[in-house]
Amino acid sequence: MNLQSWPVLRVRAVTIAAGFSDYAARHWKWLTLLLWIAIAAGFLVNRWPAIHWLVLSDTDDNIRYVQVKDWLAGQGWYDLRQYRLDPPRGFDIHWSRLVDLPIAGLILFFRAFLDQGMADRLACAVAPLLPLLLLMLSLGFIARRLAGGNAWIIAALAPLAAQMGLGMFAPMRIDHHGWQLALAVTMLAGLVDRNWLRGGIVAGISTALSLTIGMEMIVYLAAGGALIALRWVFKEGAGRRMLPYALSLTGATSLLFVLFASYANRQMVCDAISPIWVSIFAAASAGMVLLALMPLRSWQARLVAGLAVGAAVAAFAWFNWPQCLSGAYQISPELQRLWLANIREAKPLTAQTRDVAVPLMALPVAGLLGLLWALWDSRRDADRLWAWVTVGLMMLFSTALLFWALRAGPAAQLMAIPPAAWAAHRLLVLMATGRPMIRVAAWAAMLLLAAFAFAYPLYPQIRNGVAAMTGEKPKPWRPQAKARTDAIRKANGRCRTLPALEVMNDLPPATIFTMVDLGPRIIATTHHSAVAGPYHRNGAVILDIHHAFDGPADAFRPIAAKHHATYLLICPNFPEGTIYQTRSPQGFYADLMRGKVPGWLHPMSIRSGTELPYTLYRIDYSAPGSEEAAQKR
Repeated sequence: MNLQSWPVLRVRAVTIAAGFSDYAARHWKWLTLLLWIAIAAGFLVNRWPAIHWLVLSDTDDNIRYVQVKDWLAGQGWYDLRQYRLDPPRGFDIHWSRLVDLPIAGLILFFRAFLDQGMADRLACAVAPLLPLLLLMLSLGFIARRLAGGNAWIIAALAPLAAQMGLGMFAPMRIDHHGWQLALAVTMLAGLVDRNWLRGGIVAGISTALSLTIGMEMIVYLAAGGALIALRWVFKEGAGRRMLPYALSLTGATSLLFVLFASYANRQMVCDAISPIWVSIFAAASAGMVLLALMPLRSWQARLVAGLAVGAAVAAFAWFNWPQCLSGAYQISPELQRLWLANIREAKPLTAQTRDVAVPLMALPVAGLLGLLWALWDSRRDADRLWAWVTVGLMMLFSTALLFWALRAGPAAQLMAIPPAAWAAHRLLVLMATGRPMIRVAAWAAMLLLAAFAFAYPLYPQIRNGVAAMTGEKPKPWRPQAKARTDAIRKANGRCRTLPALEVMNDLPPATIFTMVDLGPRIIATTHHSAVAGPYHRNGAVILDIHHAFDGPADAFRPIAAKHHATYLLICPNFPEGTIYQTRSPQGFYADLMRGKVPGWLHPMSIRSGTELPYTLYRIDYSAPGSEEAAQKR
């Protein structure tokens, strides 16, 4: 090949690239689908061991799986009581069946040609990937709106850098958080859509769907509605988005309440879609409709009218249901102190270690830098500037919530993707078309952005490198502390495994008294029942378990008898158990860990091919001193 052929090849390459760019811009939705298929296939291959062993590691995933199986086995559509937690009465799960539908559909589909066990596993593997497609399409839409060209490719792939957010869409993560995150981003896409009618409808319906699933994202959804109202104040004619938003929100919320609200959620409850929230959102929507139809010509008049309507809706909610505005869970101070305060995701970012906080904040920081650049770049385009302000306020709000609770992390990462993707797209353009000095700067900025994107795998090396340069030496692990940490990590995994738990199916069905966080896993993997799960509507029973393990041994049997427990399952070094040991060193659980086992607990021998990580005891209510407990039983 001679030098004279290089210009020809360069022209051909540019022509081919331009042709592909035009094709990708026209068919971005189908190409996003192909990208999703590739990512889903990679997920399934990478997570196959977890799929094979039905590793539903989160308590919510286990309860969701049981809820779907119970429905398919004949439990009523509106009956969401879990009868195998604290039987025979059970307790209500505050979710809806909306997320159950895709899981159940996949189970029935796979059962048509596979055995039940494998069908259930594949359904639990595929179901969490469905909202990932919605997320990628929504991010791609936002990128096309704000950056144009093929920036959608970067935005659609960017969730791969949001490890905490991406984890909500991983196979076996069948709980509802993935759907809620995807719907929140879909709402954001509706907020910035140039087509005001379509954008309002998309924002309203996605908000209603998220509310039907659960209340976890209500503050984000309320912020989205507030931004629509704010745009109406400062942009004459923006009622063309607010009106369809309000009508679709109240219509969809009312319809979904009728279709999905359980028997329990038709009461005046705060923690799920209920008559309370239907009324509040109906009032807010009615106010928006009224405002959109009022002939207000100045932004000052619209601001005053909007504040008046907002105050009226707030007063309506406060005077009728003040308890819902001060806390949806409505738990007692004792339950807050003994249980909720010990949940890591309920603690703020400032209470986390640097190994958690720094990688988590990398993407929001990149998003903030991209946002500042985007605001400056669009300063002369009022429409695009407002779209960026909308995205930026949602991103900043999501990031600020991290300083309230770590559970805001996935939303903070995903909301930061649009400005970070926009910055990456602009840098790529500058790297290809800018002047030499601009190209050098763009390359340097792109390397920095890549470091943010790969913060999770890079952070350990960066941390160690900084420590080497500064001479900082990590505090050495004390042998006892390291051994204890390793034991806790090992117990947390082994005591939840399918092989370890399913051997208990050799015993007749019974109620097992165990730690709160093990209850859902037991009912998901065995035919036994458990006393409690980590759900606030189960608060009184959660307190009973804490009292039983914190108190003296003599107090345990009356509590176990109250809940008709036949067996006690103890997993040494299980994370929850360390709380009881630390808090009550002279309590019943701490005694068991010291080997002080009362005579009325009889170890059960279970046939297993390996050593079991837990000990199962039969509770003997007929032993001396148990007359009162036996009567209660």
